[in-house]
Amino acid sequence: MLTYFRCVEGKIERRPGFSAKDLADFPNAQHWIDLEDPTADEVKILEEVFHFHPLAIEDTIADIQHPKIDDYGDYAFLVVHGIPFESPKDSFFTRELDIFLGPNYLITHHEGLMRSIRLAQEQCGKNWMTSMHKGVDFLLHQILDSLFEHYFPVIDAIDARIDVLQEEVFKKPEKETLDKIFALKRDISNLRRFCMPQREIIHRLARSEVKVISPKASVYFRDIHDNLYRIVEASYAHQDQAQSTLDAYLTGVSNQLNETMKRLTVISALLAPMTVITGYWGMNFEHMPELRLTWGPVLPIGLMVAASGGLLYYFKRRGWI
Repeated sequence: MLTYFRCVEGKIERRPGFSAKDLADFPNAQHWIDLEDPTADEVKILEEVFHFHPLAIEDTIADIQHPKIDDYGDYAFLVVHGIPFESPKDSFFTRELDIFLGPNYLITHHEGLMRSIRLAQEQCGKNWMTSMHKGVDFLLHQILDSLFEHYFPVIDAIDARIDVLQEEVFKKPEKETLDKIFALKRDISNLRRFCMPQREIIHRLARSEVKVISPKASVYFRDIHDNLYRIVEASYAHQDQAQSTLDAYLTGVSNQLNETMKRLTVISALLAPMTVITGYWGMNFEHMPELRLTWGPVLPIGLMVAASGGLLYYFKRRGWI
């Protein structure tokens, strides 16, 4: 689906379609084309109208899975990742957003609904005084600022997951607990893997290293850079907490194993005298005086009970059980 907004002299209007004629007839206007799950014909405008580099178009169509920025002089190509609407709370899930930024146009490409894009579209559709009338670089800042703001609820969700796992580890660690810890560590690793390069991308935009970003707009990107810095630092702290939780789980499991082995050892020790006594009385000797006694059968049973009871009393006195 192609959504086209045009800003002329501070007035924003949504147009039913887009063509090369719109750029020619309104060279001083600001143009925003959003491609959400576009058709093959809609994607053709990247090559036929804007004549972008084939490698950039290829990265747009494909899912490259890592953030990047390419400066082509007259325009810049960015790949960032946002948190979609349907992202589950118990896992980290992102959606790729491809961006072409030119002197007076902004093109966004993504699969599925993205909250930051939808929010900007709602403001433009109501002709509110959004950042678009200042320039497409300010509009890009608005979209990216909203996009990375949605990372903070993910940070809060990870905090909550760590608290729940730590409580579970100290109460009764189970096999499922280990799976949850590994899933948490994977999500934290993915969070840092996406945010670290995105922080460098925003850093380049904030330092006016990209020609299509004006000096006035570059200042605003510093706030986004600060947010990403906080997110990355939080991911390092969460990684340490997750590792501590894993260590506590392994320690708890080891203690449980030690307790089990101690019980089995005590049981084996209690059975040892019984084995010796029954082995003695089980020998096939012809002359065994005890067999002729009236209380002969009771004697081995009494010895076994006395020996095992004595060992049990001794273990308790020593604090072994």
